[in-house]
Amino acid sequence: MSREQKQQAISSIKGTRDILPEEARLWQMVEESARKIFELYGFRELRAPIIEPTELFEKGTGASSDIVTKEMYTFTDKGGRSVTLRPEYTPSVVRAIIEHRLDLQPQPLRFYYIGPMFRYDRPQKGRYRQFHQLDVEVFGEKDPAVDAEIIEMAHRLLQAVGVEGVTILVNSVGCPTCRPAYGQALREAAARVKDRLCPDCQRKVEINPLRIFDCKLENCQAAARTFPLINDFLCEDCREHFRQFLIYLDLYHLSYKIEPTLVRGLDYYTKTTFELVVENFGAQNAIGGGGRYDNMVKEFGGPDLCGTGLAIGLERLLLVSKIEAIPQSYAYFAHRGEQAKQASLLAASYFRSCGIPCLLEFKERSLKSHFSRANKIAATWVVIIGEDELAAGEFQLKDMLRSKQYKGSLEQLARIIIDKESSRKSALSKE
Repeated sequence: MSREQKQQAISSIKGTRDILPEEARLWQMVEESARKIFELYGFRELRAPIIEPTELFEKGTGASSDIVTKEMYTFTDKGGRSVTLRPEYTPSVVRAIIEHRLDLQPQPLRFYYIGPMFRYDRPQKGRYRQFHQLDVEVFGEKDPAVDAEIIEMAHRLLQAVGVEGVTILVNSVGCPTCRPAYGQALREAAARVKDRLCPDCQRKVEINPLRIFDCKLENCQAAARTFPLINDFLCEDCREHFRQFLIYLDLYHLSYKIEPTLVRGLDYYTKTTFELVVENFGAQNAIGGGGRYDNMVKEFGGPDLCGTGLAIGLERLLLVSKIEAIPQSYAYFAHRGEQAKQASLLAASYFRSCGIPCLLEFKERSLKSHFSRANKIAATWVVIIGEDELAAGEFQLKDMLRSKQYKGSLEQLARIIIDKESSRKSALSKE
């Protein structure tokens, strides 16, 4: 490509990126692991729109949250309505429950979702403006055991994809009964050190001082360490919920750390909050988190239905996971002439019906050139179809990994590939 062509080429938008085929295989493996584990726990997939009315997130996520005030991709559509690209998932699930009256169905209200979110934020390690999350939501379960079960499920998923050095941080952020008194005490404490806070946190002193705990600036963090802790303000119901929650974590033999300043970045949380953080990953070390939101459905105009959930960032999860993609195995067809090409098309169709991935390329090549091409693209098998093979009614098969050659009918060769691939995958899974 010339310099002029490069200057004219259109690049991806800042904060977005292409996930190319080799990396996409890793994404597929993590997503497949997540689906299997979520469904082991009774979750079912729910797919909501990427675009929603802006007021859904202003009401659900919280008007004072950084997401709403700074990060949402909001615009006016051609009908004159303000719409927003989804910055998080929970408000969409709550809307879907109310809109479709899912609470009246006999199935458990356990949902999961895998997909993109959008926040106009400074791109950083593992976080993009279009990023992807694994989300789970449970509604109608007040028992703190479900909070612990979600964390145990997340821990199982992290183990399945080879994440090490995970710390579970937990806290309670109270409820509408006990939080007002804490909010007032926090506001008074923040006002005393207001001149030490950044301009953004100075604004939060009156709007929502709880958000000051989210600030990553050292001056604000130092000031926040002098604030009163919510644990001293919890009502008896919240205190008992948190106590039982910890008992269930102990039951699962999960190690955790109580972090009194853990408030998460969203306004709707009540009682339980938690984060999953990874060692040696810098300041942005959280790969997932969640908590309880017992009043959200009711505040949206729906039934009095409590909720709790978890979100895991896929980009960050992949950065710390030890999962490795098993190389894709497929058969490449080396054919010469029009008759051999047609026979290859039919042979590949038969192989595919047997579950064998196949690749045909239609550029005319010599046999030597076909094998050179097969080596370059790391084909596992090469099926040779030429005039001699057509005349004999038997085809040749080259095992490129073991340098072995076979001859036989399509049915015989298909059986050889299936048996050898089964043995190979079994051996790889044991490594």
